[in-house]
Amino acid sequence: MTESFEVGPIRPPSEAFSLLLRLTRNCPWNRCRFCGIYKGQRFELRSVEEIKQDIDTVKHIYDRILALAWKSGMPTQLREVARMVLSRNPDQSVYSVALWLYGGGQNVFLQDANTLIMRTPELVEVLRYLKETFPNVNRITSYGRSKTAAKKTLEELIELHEAGLTRLHIGLESGSDTVLKLMDKGVTAEEHITGGRKVVESGISLSEYVLLGLGGWGLWQEHAVETARVLSAIDADFIRIRTLSVSPGLPMYADVADGSWVPTNDEEMVAELRLLIENLDCNSNFVSDHIYNLLQDVEGKLPDDKEKMLAVIDHFLALPPEERTNFRIGRRARIYTSLDELNDVRKHGVVEQLVSELNRNNGDLEDNYQLMRQLLGDNFVAL
Repeated sequence: MTESFEVGPIRPPSEAFSLLLRLTRNCPWNRCRFCGIYKGQRFELRSVEEIKQDIDTVKHIYDRILALAWKSGMPTQLREVARMVLSRNPDQSVYSVALWLYGGGQNVFLQDANTLIMRTPELVEVLRYLKETFPNVNRITSYGRSKTAAKKTLEELIELHEAGLTRLHIGLESGSDTVLKLMDKGVTAEEHITGGRKVVESGISLSEYVLLGLGGWGLWQEHAVETARVLSAIDADFIRIRTLSVSPGLPMYADVADGSWVPTNDEEMVAELRLLIENLDCNSNFVSDHIYNLLQDVEGKLPDDKEKMLAVIDHFLALPPEERTNFRIGRRARIYTSLDELNDVRKHGVVEQLVSELNRNNGDLEDNYQLMRQLLGDNFVAL
């Protein structure tokens, strides 16, 4: 199989088994100081014909895998045949389709950063063609920006929903106008609310993303309280938590280096998370589905599970300092996935040895990221 179609660089963790289709290239805003994904890349709208050609290519690869299933005597075991294709280290396009089929072949994610910026009639045409080509697809999702959603009419968003768009992932990041301006997000809190409410009213499922730590030490309380206010006003289906990691190369890295922006540490971000949840008044599913997050088990349905989520946070904050350190290092090393695993004697011992090694090399665990990278290699997670 030598046919290929274009795939962008990222997708949400929840779209791990979705078919990835690139409708636009890169990010039309591309100024956010905390994001480096598309820096240096020019935004481009792909033509409807280009996109349709990619959908046709996916269909050809799909048909070939289906033919292989028949040839192998397994026409009803497409998932197993897809697994066999994956085991042969195929090229990216074949891998993408095989992974999609392995995951059920029903979900599609439209890339890149803001597919919603396409003219509504053109996006509708793409959605309809995709549904016609793959009638079994039942979920089509995409990234979008609040400002773009706010500029669409409610009727346009309803039309997109009826054509097949089932979910939008929007990077809210913060509800504080001060933080949004500082990070050059290019949107206001009120535009977040307007865009988010329109999406909800259209019937499109909405996931709003919050970036813990984005306010730094000086604005963490405003960041948490104002973000909760905006999220409560939107009442999205999902609130998804992400954790800020400032690496060299990001525009805001210079601010950290010269001391004009002071980052919060793990424990301070946990306090920020608590303040955020405490102030939420909505009916959203609260999800912590990223490996960078310290407390991935802070999840639930609001408002019913609020106290349960706060209890997990309070459990962490009540731990002795050495146990908090053990858990933090264990999460970075991908040894722990939940707070309860502190009770796993074997895992706890492994982390204790790692902490001892870090202390022998350099006593400062807070600032010793480079040493941790050396010791942990690919297992390191920069929380």
